[in-house]
Amino acid sequence: MKHIIIAFVAGLASIPLQAQNVPVYLDEGKPIEQRIDDALARMTLDEKIAVIHAQSKFSSAGVKRLGFPDLWTDDGPHGVRPDVLWDEWEQAGQTNDSCVAFPALTCLAATWNPDMARLYGESLGEEALYRNKNVILGPGVNIYRTPLGGRNFEYMGEDPCLASRMVVPYVQGLQSKGVAACVKHYALNNDEEYRHQVNVIVSDRALHEIYLPAFKAAVQEGGAWAIMGAYNLYQNQHNCHNATMLNKILKHDWGFDGVVISDWGGCHDTKEAIENGLDLEFGTWTNGLTMGKTNAYDSYFLADSYKQLIRDGKYTTKELDDKVRRVLRLFFRTTMNRHRPVGFLCSESHYEAALKIAQEGIVLLKNSPSPVGRGVRSKDAASLLPIDLTKTKRILVVGENAIKMMTVGGGSSSLKAQHEILPLDGIREWVSSHAPNGHIDFARGYVGDTIQSYNGVTVGRSLYELRTQEELTAEAIEKARQADVVIFIGGLNKSNHQDCEGHDRLSYDLPYAQNEVIEAILKVNPRLVYVNISGNGAALPWLKDVPAIVQAWFIGSEAGKAIASVLFGEVNPSGKLPFTWYASLDQCGAHATNSYPGTWRDDHRIIDEEYKEGIFVGYRWMDRLTKDRKNQNPLFPFGYGLSYTSFKLGKVTADKRTMTANEQITFTIPVTNTGNRAGAETIQLYIHDKQASVERPLKELKAFRKVYLQPGETKQVSLTIDKAALSFYNDQTGQWTAEPGDFEALIGTSSKQIIGNCCFTLR
Repeated sequence: MKHIIIAFVAGLASIPLQAQNVPVYLDEGKPIEQRIDDALARMTLDEKIAVIHAQSKFSSAGVKRLGFPDLWTDDGPHGVRPDVLWDEWEQAGQTNDSCVAFPALTCLAATWNPDMARLYGESLGEEALYRNKNVILGPGVNIYRTPLGGRNFEYMGEDPCLASRMVVPYVQGLQSKGVAACVKHYALNNDEEYRHQVNVIVSDRALHEIYLPAFKAAVQEGGAWAIMGAYNLYQNQHNCHNATMLNKILKHDWGFDGVVISDWGGCHDTKEAIENGLDLEFGTWTNGLTMGKTNAYDSYFLADSYKQLIRDGKYTTKELDDKVRRVLRLFFRTTMNRHRPVGFLCSESHYEAALKIAQEGIVLLKNSPSPVGRGVRSKDAASLLPIDLTKTKRILVVGENAIKMMTVGGGSSSLKAQHEILPLDGIREWVSSHAPNGHIDFARGYVGDTIQSYNGVTVGRSLYELRTQEELTAEAIEKARQADVVIFIGGLNKSNHQDCEGHDRLSYDLPYAQNEVIEAILKVNPRLVYVNISGNGAALPWLKDVPAIVQAWFIGSEAGKAIASVLFGEVNPSGKLPFTWYASLDQCGAHATNSYPGTWRDDHRIIDEEYKEGIFVGYRWMDRLTKDRKNQNPLFPFGYGLSYTSFKLGKVTADKRTMTANEQITFTIPVTNTGNRAGAETIQLYIHDKQASVERPLKELKAFRKVYLQPGETKQVSLTIDKAALSFYNDQTGQWTAEPGDFEALIGTSSKQIIGNCCFTLR
């Protein structure tokens, strides 16, 4: 009955009323700020306090007396999480809360295509709208600082320019459906281990040049309606109530007019929460402030204790009214918006979007001429991919990741997908449809994680296994002897210390016995395709011996179909790595400087992690290594990815050779598809400052564009930059500075594959 009454009262807001009788806050013809003022003036102290903290695991109260519905949030960035019980993490057991699982954000970033980000946001927004979710807790844009980061799969890679260009259309697409994006985790949440205790020490230059640009773009360009504070500390204050991060940078400098929402359990102190910019508190200890206490939402830091401080005269309502004003603004943008479009759940268009994003994000890392195999004459040997089913009859699929669901687990991004096509099933379906006489066999290969459930969501086939590793390896070897080609589907999974919230990886190596199994198979059948499922890079000690490698990410509901479409050539891969794939951890700045994971203080309550590598993250650090020590190359560079066709880039030209601070400069390069298949190439523009008063990276990505070409087709690709692309953050003045002088535009297809350059001068 309670929920029926709430729905009825909430519905009052949509009943047409005579204008002269409508309170200003209900009159959609009035400016939103005037409506906020009117509503705020009508609210009691109890009502104001009620709207700034949770009332359940994922909802906060509206103002029922005034017709404001409750606000409902939900994870996650890759799909709408199943509903949980009011005050427990277990799922509610509903039958109408399945979803389409979209690819993880590392895959989206690997598309290097902002149009895919817009499609992603719109599709997710429609699913959320149908489920009556007003705020989606995502996307995540924290920087990939170390490949051990447990939550890297939820983020958009190592480069601030790439993440910025991809987050803006995602936010715009999601919010075009009347659903707020809550961009997370602001900021410096770059590793998961001891995440509540890590105090990040970072230079102002690195903070503003590397770790904040994507958040700034989401706010100032994307117009994000909400930001989620991070668990970690900065300047010894938790980021969910951090004076510098929230009051100064976010709200003052960037002009953010939305709501700052705490990460669940990220609020620690009433005074700091009042004064340091937190607007809406969720998940404090998840079950109240004392262990075993349930439905303890009035015990939150911004609940009864805050109210009592006001009644005692220790605070006025100044800070409270600012928080409530922001929450009301969110109401008017979401729950009180009568013009939101219609939502859809698990529609054909959403599955098509998930498939398209997955296909475009898959990265072909290696495709060397294949060793001769069964039934293949030496003169016919060619690249192993795409697999030619006219010459390949017997295919062996090896690996637990071929049969393990990846939409379940990993933390808050865990989903209850309506369906998930597993890699083995997708390959079998493809071969059955296109080569009825083809034969697919399977060998488990290794045992990693047999758990197929999370928070009460149990799905997938049983992974129970009694055989020893020796028996599994022997089976894989024997079956590989008989196969024309072996597809090994391995990588990481979403278990603890893999790609998973709450913990970082313990090692850069592939887990379980994968390396041993791969090396054993190569001895009997060198025609092996390795498909890596992960959100992180890993050491690949057998790299030189494996002819074909594909990075397939965690790609959601259509995973098996997307992987098969690339392996068998229906789709020409065009993904590019959004991070540097190191050969070993000592190539990564965070590890080379012994910065990660930090140093415990004497009381062992806080761990200080100093980002000693500064602005030199990812390829910036690799360029520095190459300059200082020759022959230092990663396994695969940032921005790298192959195709089944070939491209030729012509000479770079510029529309001017001298620019002023108020001008833009455009670089143009002809790109030709010189192969026999349609495909896409991503043209990347890096800037090199030839002489600066401060140390700068050798080059920095500042623009990119993906171009689609038919065989033999040529297109002119233009990339435009302005003064901002030439600037560094001056930590002495606190300003962005573009120093006059000579610059060089470097254009290529990865951070290591620079095809052309063009020098110019800033006056």
